[in-house]
Amino acid sequence: MKQVFAKPKALNDEIMHYCPGCGHGVAHRLVAEALDHYDITGRTVGVAPVGCSVLMYDYFNCDIIEAPHGRAPAVATGMKRSRSDLIVFAYQGDGDLASIGLAEIVHAANRGENITVIFINNTVYGMTGGQMAPTTLLGQKTTTSPYGRNFNTDGYPIRMAEMLAPLEGTTYVARMSLDKPVNILKARKSVFKAFEMQINNVGFSFVELLTICPTNWGMDSMESIKRIQDEMIPYFPLGVFKEKETEDYI
Repeated sequence: MKQVFAKPKALNDEIMHYCPGCGHGVAHRLVAEALDHYDITGRTVGVAPVGCSVLMYDYFNCDIIEAPHGRAPAVATGMKRSRSDLIVFAYQGDGDLASIGLAEIVHAANRGENITVIFINNTVYGMTGGQMAPTTLLGQKTTTSPYGRNFNTDGYPIRMAEMLAPLEGTTYVARMSLDKPVNILKARKSVFKAFEMQINNVGFSFVELLTICPTNWGMDSMESIKRIQDEMIPYFPLGVFKEKETEDYI
């Protein structure tokens, strides 16, 4: 019998605006499946960033609040502290989180805020024209690095998972990839685990997802997937960088 994968109840029927091949749709589904699995949609609030996913309030059947550029962790912190009964997640891209919002994410993680952060890493500013992001790979061409990122002038790509994992306040930090089914299933498991940590009041959880941006990369989907496998994963290795048990916080 053919298995049919139904649309998660946490997602509505609105057609998504994302470019063909974009990884946001897959990432949205993983988050929605977690909300369905734990039956928490009715008490969940998402915090949308400034970026390609700024319109995610159109797609989820939970409450979504908009945050100024980079400030999603601060907004999520205020929401969770004022309503600790809610499940609060921030959904951010690499420009939003790793650039203008770097201070917010580091301090929210260090404080151990009981929120969940989904971080989309496609190595480029997507919505604003394909500029170089903090995660842009060395040699990668963007609209603001037309000759490729140069470490002498531009520095090195930031590895956010490795940066946050050593902080005392983080309880679950992982990086997964959305390049092929086996990795998507691993990413799904990590997203579920991140929400489980919050539900159990363990503390700050963070999942980085490597995704493609065919439009701004100037590639088709298959070429983009190959870039993840050949260039991104070697620099941004996959895995769980930190996982604490609930008992550690009792």
